[in-house]
Amino acid sequence: MTNQKKWVASLSQLLIPLVALGLLLLFNLFRDPGFFSIQVAVNNSGNRVLTGNLISIIDSASELAIIAMGMTLVTAACGGQDISVGAVGAISGAVLVKVLQAFGGITLGTILVALVVACLATICFKLFNGTLVAVFKIQPMIATLILYSCGRSIAYWINGDATPQLSSPVVSAIGMTIPGIPIPTPIFLVLLVGLLLALVFRFTNISLYTQSVGINQGAARLNGINPVVIKLLSFVLLGVCVSVASLIGVCRLGQLNHKTLLVDIEMDAILAVAIGGNNLGGGKFKLSGSILGAYIIQMLTTTLYAMKVSPVNVKAYKAIVIIVIVVAGSPVVKEKLTQLWKRLRGGTAGARKEVG
Repeated sequence: MTNQKKWVASLSQLLIPLVALGLLLLFNLFRDPGFFSIQVAVNNSGNRVLTGNLISIIDSASELAIIAMGMTLVTAACGGQDISVGAVGAISGAVLVKVLQAFGGITLGTILVALVVACLATICFKLFNGTLVAVFKIQPMIATLILYSCGRSIAYWINGDATPQLSSPVVSAIGMTIPGIPIPTPIFLVLLVGLLLALVFRFTNISLYTQSVGINQGAARLNGINPVVIKLLSFVLLGVCVSVASLIGVCRLGQLNHKTLLVDIEMDAILAVAIGGNNLGGGKFKLSGSILGAYIIQMLTTTLYAMKVSPVNVKAYKAIVIIVIVVAGSPVVKEKLTQLWKRLRGGTAGARKEVG
């Protein structure tokens, strides 16, 4: 496939999320031109920071964007979704805080150690999910329903019903902004995770193997690819993404609350993957599409709140808009639009011949 064809195929997959994002931008531009204004303010610590709806959208969607990247890999390899990411994120946060409490002090070094331990714990739980899916052939959504149900109870066992406070300049820097840098730190963490995954895909064949397993597991096996290993690897990478998102969530609030940390994020992550043009049945994927999907969901939420829609009704309005986006990006609609485009092109070509 030539570079031009690859570019066209890539653009066609991102067409629906780009159109959806463009429509949201235009709607807000006409509704309130000041919606996209960005100001420089001084926070409680005396640091200059960027504020505004656009910054808030990009910042608030950080956890969702990171988890959506990992969810994309599991979806592509396994043809199903992991609905336990929020609950396992609560476990990761509980382990993170427990390790920090054991150190007795919070520094950048102790946070990095705590993050590594939390990653390892999260990977273990994700490997449990992965084993049920890859080895025992259980449908992903059913396999992950176990931890979805009991994950927050496990987090409770780790830290009890307390909400430990994490008062430290380092925690504030990770959850909000680094002194001297006005851009929220979570935005940089999204870029870091995306860059690391891009480098992994660039220097390994993991992306190709993941898509091969998702498209045709039997053919992949005949070509020397071990589907079990690839599926387990996708859950491992998702576990790392969940731990990073959990770190952001804990540092953003400066405390651990296992009941609310990353709550309901699994549904938004699945929607982000779908809106991004990825096939929920597995196969080809595009991380940039899922990231766009995360920002679309967050922009939609922020727009509804800006329109004074009550929190009770926000989910209903979101559901309506998301249904339209997902249906517009469905294979059936895409096929119909492709056929229409070919007919239009054929008619145009015929008209040109008659004129000629």
